[in-house]
Amino acid sequence: MQVPTNTFKQALKGQKPIWGCWAGFASGYATEIVASTGFDWLLIDGEHAPNTLPSILAQLQAVAPYSTAPVVRSVNQDPALIKQLLDIGAQTLMVPMVESGQQAAALVRATRYPPHGMRGVGGGVVRATRWDGVDDYLKKAHESLCLIVQVESPQGVEEIEAIAATGGVDAVFIGPADLSVGMGYPGNPTHPNVQSAIEKVIKAVLAAGKPVGILAPIEEDARRYQKLGCRFIAVGIDISLLRQGAITTVGLYKEQSAGTPSKTY
Repeated sequence: MQVPTNTFKQALKGQKPIWGCWAGFASGYATEIVASTGFDWLLIDGEHAPNTLPSILAQLQAVAPYSTAPVVRSVNQDPALIKQLLDIGAQTLMVPMVESGQQAAALVRATRYPPHGMRGVGGGVVRATRWDGVDDYLKKAHESLCLIVQVESPQGVEEIEAIAATGGVDAVFIGPADLSVGMGYPGNPTHPNVQSAIEKVIKAVLAAGKPVGILAPIEEDARRYQKLGCRFIAVGIDISLLRQGAITTVGLYKEQSAGTPSKTY
């Protein structure tokens, strides 16, 4: 048996934009529904959604039959947690709040086996190896892994050249909400100063020859970021889609506001 192909990593090498959706329900059933709708990738959110390792595993298993590629976001930069996420079969990891080249390099080491890193060997007890069914997993695992570091603070913006240049970092993802808060414009990622910082990150990552992504559930924002060079863009959040759909439906029958999509993302 060969290491499963990482279709997300493959897609990043192409020229077409890759459209994604945030999966925040922490439910294999809900995530499978979204996986069946045609998004290119899904972000299984281990940072802000009420996820655990078993619930993330259930979602990886639920989306496996579909063409939608799963991306798993860890809650933090803990190497032990990263090891567990890789062991349950996550091949693409997004890690939040990376603020220096040193942090980025440490994350690369956390995803690699010695002598190139510090990932512990689970062998036949982990899903990633298909319980020792994958040939030469220890030698080949890094080829199928994709590490996305998230830049979402003023410090991260300041250090973006070093972060993007780090070997083993496959892509950079921008977090507009945290960046706007960190810059003193909470809830306003479209503020000109925040947008200027976002453009700086995009240009630096592209200059490093790597793809850059962003969360942009509002179409106007998504199209603008696409023109600026973003390759993988999350254009939906499952929770927001359900909430807005429910508000719109009940508004047809009751005298209440239809509401507007949240701009805090």
